[in-house]
This record gives sequence, structure tokens and C-alpha cells, in this order.
Amino acid sequence: MTDPRPKSTRNTTDKAELILQGALKTFAISGYAAASMDRIAAAAGVSKPTLYSYFQDKEGLFKALICQFIQDKPHAVLDESLLLQAPLRDSLKFLASTLLDDASAQQPQFTFIRLVIGESERFPDLARTFLEQAHKPVLEKLTCLFTHHPDANAVDPEVSARIFGGSIIHYMITQEVLHGRDIVPMERDRFIDGLVDVLVK
Repeated sequence: MTDPRPKSTRNTTDKAELILQGALKTFAISGYAAASMDRIAAAAGVSKPTLYSYFQDKEGLFKALICQFIQDKPHAVLDESLLLQAPLRDSLKFLASTLLDDASAQQPQFTFIRLVIGESERFPDLARTFLEQAHKPVLEKLTCLFTHHPDANAVDPEVSARIFGGSIIHYMITQEVLHGRDIVPMERDRFIDGLVDVLVK
């Protein structure tokens, strides 16, 4: 299928994507502090002036990676209007399955999460930006679901949202980020069914 975008737009988008890929690779290898714009330009296969024409500085690059991380998330599955129509048990199983399926197919996301966690002590503002833009909106939508769904009887919807979201993140970290599938194994469907049973009586 022919790309309907104008050629100039395609070239700009493709160049920015190359730079972001080079930045992620450089950050993952060198860490944020040691990753220079020279190294990022080399990893992306672009000149340094080209790099600066797209991104003003290293912090801007990192924030662009956060935006890309958010865009790669399946936010359509967090449409409250659709999730409120189905039984809560079905909505939560659908959410958990979709989020875990998406995560397993997006290995670069795990590289980025490792990077954010690893650099959070030295660069707390970057970690806070990640939480504010990537994690907080998901928690807010889950809280809305536990607050307004007719099947929900949560005493504290925000706590329920954090239990649900935090459990999924913990599963991803232990199974994928920390490579623990053979150390603390748990079959995915068993995990999802058990999590939903805890939250929906």
C-alpha cells in the first residue's frame, strides 16, 4: 500500500524515528548522563546538526521517548465508555490481557523502563515526567472505571485502581524486565484470573 503522506512529511517522520531509536540505544548502553549528542547522532546515522534540527537537547530527546512510549500504549482499550458497558469482570480481564499482550510485543518498552528506573535517582525530574505523562493518566482512567462501573463495590476506587495497575506492572517487571520467567514463573491466564477474583466479588 502506498504511503498517503507527502514525501517531505514521510522523510521528516522517518528521520525523527531513526534519531529516537539511536537515542534509546545510546541511553540503554551508556546511561543518560554519559550519553552525548555525538554518540546519539552516530547511533542514529545522522549528522550532529541534523540531530539538533530535530531535538534541541538531550532532555528534549528523552521527553520525546516518553511521548513515543505513551503513543505505543493501547489507549483505545482504556475507553471508559466501552469498559463501563461490559461486566466489570470481563472489562478487567480484557484490559489485563491487552496490556500484557502489548507489553510482550514491545521489547523496546522494557529497555526504556529499565532506563527510567536506573536513572531515577540521579535525574528525578525525568522519572517524574515519565510518571506524570505515562502512568498517572492510566491510574486516573482505572479509578474512573472502579468509581462508576455498576458492578464495582470498591470501598476506595483509587486503591483498587492501584492494586490492578500495580499488579500488572509487577508481573511485567518480574517476568520480562528482570528476566524471571523461570525463577518466579506464573502462567499469564492464572495471574489475570486471580487478580480479577481479588477485585471483583
